[in-house]
Amino acid sequence: MCRERARNSLGRVFVSQMRELVSNLHHDSTARVVIFRSLVHGVFCAGADLKERAQMTNTEAECFVHGLRSLMNEIAALPMPTVAAVDGFALGGGLELALACDLRTAANTVQMGLIETTRGLLPGAGGSQRLPRAVGFAVAKELIFTGKRVGGQQALELGMVNRAVAQNQSGDAAYSEALNLAREILPQAPVAVRMAKEAMNRGMEVDITTGMAIEGMCYARVIPTRDRQEGMAAFIEKRPPRYTGE
Repeated sequence: MCRERARNSLGRVFVSQMRELVSNLHHDSTARVVIFRSLVHGVFCAGADLKERAQMTNTEAECFVHGLRSLMNEIAALPMPTVAAVDGFALGGGLELALACDLRTAANTVQMGLIETTRGLLPGAGGSQRLPRAVGFAVAKELIFTGKRVGGQQALELGMVNRAVAQNQSGDAAYSEALNLAREILPQAPVAVRMAKEAMNRGMEVDITTGMAIEGMCYARVIPTRDRQEGMAAFIEKRPPRYTGE
């Protein structure tokens, strides 16, 4: 993301471009991991473009937020693992974007928070649903009711991010850590990783019995793959597997 003057705020054009990108990724069978990062120093995403939002009618604002919520759902539904590399502040919709990703890395210096209640709003792009699932209901309620901002280390302790690192001189420590995380995922079987994501994402929304059925369906889709055969052969032959995603 590189909307420098607007600090990557989520305006109409920016959201439209992001939606097109995400749509293309949904059909990209070669992408193994997707990292969302910012090229704007000190900023991940500032959230809503409030200057643009102030010019909207009530109906237009409601329609826009509905579209924004839909975009976050599309990001969450990407078939491959996604990582948000948070090297700068992620507030409001910016944190909602990070929460829509599977994994998050953050620099210790960042500020993160769902601050909508300080603006007379509530999180409207999935934050009220995804934050409780990440940190638990009591903690999420405190953070949303107060509009509190937390740093990278506290975010790690709360379970909001997977890894927190000291910021470096170039300001991209979280991105470097996201690359490290991606490199740990890349050697694994691509179809198996995608099916594991689907099983977990779909299973967490239903009862355990239905979740087991979903796991079984996902497992069945892995059995006929060449990668499964390669994994077994590599184990028997005591060599690293060479997965092709087939």
